[in-house]
Amino acid sequence: MTEGLRLEVTGARRIVVKVGSSSLTSAAGGIDPSHLSQLVDVLAAARQRGAEVVLVSSGAIAAGLAPLGLAKRPRGLAAQQAAASVGQGLLVHRYTEELARHGVVAGQVLLTLDDVTRRSHYRNAYQTFAKLLELGVLPIVNENDTVATNEIRFGDNDRLASLVAHLVHADLLVLLSDVDGLYDADPREPGARRITDVTSPADLAQVRIGSAGAAGVGTGGMQTKVEAARIATGAGIPVVLAAADQAAVALAGEAIGTLFHATGRRQPTRLLWLAHATEPKGTLLLDPGAVRAVVERHASLLAAGITGAIGAFTAGDPVNLAGPDGVPVARGLVNFDADEVPQLLGRSSQDLKRELGAAYEREVVHRDDLVLL
Repeated sequence: MTEGLRLEVTGARRIVVKVGSSSLTSAAGGIDPSHLSQLVDVLAAARQRGAEVVLVSSGAIAAGLAPLGLAKRPRGLAAQQAAASVGQGLLVHRYTEELARHGVVAGQVLLTLDDVTRRSHYRNAYQTFAKLLELGVLPIVNENDTVATNEIRFGDNDRLASLVAHLVHADLLVLLSDVDGLYDADPREPGARRITDVTSPADLAQVRIGSAGAAGVGTGGMQTKVEAARIATGAGIPVVLAAADQAAVALAGEAIGTLFHATGRRQPTRLLWLAHATEPKGTLLLDPGAVRAVVERHASLLAAGITGAIGAFTAGDPVNLAGPDGVPVARGLVNFDADEVPQLLGRSSQDLKRELGAAYEREVVHRDDLVLL
């Protein structure tokens, strides 16, 4: 193997590649055929080397702008969904044609957050991906923007790509953008330095991260890419962030762009979902002893350690667990409705069982349904 190549890249057998809208479309908003063709050539070459590839592609909304006579990405949700409806077919048609040049079949997979995170959905989603890859298909993933609501503002698919990488048990996530890596300041500023490797969150302490894409057709920025990298690396998946026009050398393992090294180990998908893909429906306030039990001993949360509750939630909803200072320390799936909690506060499981029945003896949040923040 050539000296200096990134082993995390060259050794990856299953790769998720995410490409943003600005890397696929022209300034006018339509699909740029040369950009898309070059990307497909790179993906086909990776497959030729023996890797399985899943593509998470933005661009549906951007691709629908020109056919609808829209000069720029619309602000209204209904107009965005209309553009996605028109653009998604155009986008996948282009990919299908380009992949056919290499004898590769494209498969469209439209997802919402529920499909990659909820326990009732993600097993089926994984089986679908596994069968597509087994059949030699290259899955092309996008959010189901036409019917999505909150998901349509999800960060230009960056976080979705990190969750898909976890879902399909990927060895590597590659984020292709309109910038050539992570810089310690705005790349347009004199003296800004590209960071070649990120080995821990401490490496990002002095980094000033921008939020806007340059081309005006995407919704993501560097902040969403760093967050996606944090999610993936925390689950044991290394991430390469590189410019789309450097995709070939990035996937060949050359030391371009920024490599985010894995910092953790693979987690159950539902815990990744809890930490990174849910909005809490409320907050349970814990006394200091309960905070120590949850954080240090990884124990379940019992009613005895709860001092209060905020929000309107029902059993099964995600809620934050916060200390006396109100700062969340964990998130979990609560086993009681909000209106049941006041009668539980500070009481032992034995007391609750004796007064209210055996159903009230259970944990308020079980440790298997709890993740530290």
